[in-house]
Amino acid sequence: MKILYHHRTASRDGQDVHIEEMVAAMRRQGHEVLVVAPGGAKGASFGHDGGVVARIKRLLPRVLYEVLELAYSVPAFFRLERACAAFGPDVLYERYNLFFLAGLWMKRWADIPYLLEVNSPLAHERDRHGGLALKALAGWSERAVWCGADMTFPVTEVLADFLRAAGVAERRIRVVPNGIDRQRFPLDGNGTAIRAELGLTGKVVLGFVGFVRDWHRLPDVLTAMAALENPASLHFLIAGEGPGLAAVIDQAARLGMADCVTCIGLVGRDRVSDYVAAFDIALNPRVEPYASPLKLFEYMGLGRAIIAPDQPNIREILTDGDNALLFRPDDPAHFRERIAQLCSDEALRGRLGRSATRTIDDKGYTWDDNVRRVLAGVGPSNRAP
Repeated sequence: MKILYHHRTASRDGQDVHIEEMVAAMRRQGHEVLVVAPGGAKGASFGHDGGVVARIKRLLPRVLYEVLELAYSVPAFFRLERACAAFGPDVLYERYNLFFLAGLWMKRWADIPYLLEVNSPLAHERDRHGGLALKALAGWSERAVWCGADMTFPVTEVLADFLRAAGVAERRIRVVPNGIDRQRFPLDGNGTAIRAELGLTGKVVLGFVGFVRDWHRLPDVLTAMAALENPASLHFLIAGEGPGLAAVIDQAARLGMADCVTCIGLVGRDRVSDYVAAFDIALNPRVEPYASPLKLFEYMGLGRAIIAPDQPNIREILTDGDNALLFRPDDPAHFRERIAQLCSDEALRGRLGRSATRTIDDKGYTWDDNVRRVLAGVGPSNRAP
């Protein structure tokens, strides 16, 4: 199958990981893929924020920036039109973005199946975080694209409810969560070497991967560690950066545990699995209620014992006491209790980790499985009006 893959993502972050992994899985399965996208992030290192686009967003008034977002659909459409004429695709696959109508226009112009990957309800999300001026226009553009797609692929059932509320027909909704590449996240990762390199051999290592924000409650990890019988036998390893790191460092100093924390900064995609493999306990302390966290699947694939919030989108993947320990959201004491429980129980850590890995295999949480899901049944019977 010839797939025209369209997106508007200029940053090099988790969004880019999803795009690259889906394209790679499509090609592994023998599909011919042409990617049509902004060129600003090509060659940039992981963590790149989008460069010029990010600066424009910071400098312009919000209304003007949103008008430009919508206007970008015009050159994007013409770029798609040229690609479509030269490539002759069987299907258009797009990663949804707000104020982005080019894919919908192309579906109508070229009369080809239009598949839409939806990772978040962006009009709701940006409005909730105070980053949306043209609310009515945003809502209209979102509904138009969601309802105009032949198939939509929200990453959670919680997110699927947003699409249903917008009027998307049930037959055009298929939930496809995030996944992993088994080759990139092998069970025999280099965790032992990382532990030796960092002087952590013999310690119980708690770990976090990703951008660190204050609401991640990472200082509570240190509080839980300090309350245990032998905190010197524990270590907190953070692979990431962000404004929340300062609070972690301050808390470590207050508790006299500065030697029990290592912050290694941003880790490239080719090394993430090595650092996650060095964890005994993998933390995912805060998750948007509709998200499918990429780090969660990476933790599972590497057989880590996971602590995550007990909320509907997480329960779609994890079961408390089976493949993870879940804590009550917004309950720091319960979060600390779960940490203490896992730190003191090696057998439980092993059982949860093995079950997490089986879940990946049993449920097919891989990018290759996801490609098979999104391309299943592509044909005239699923076309939207």
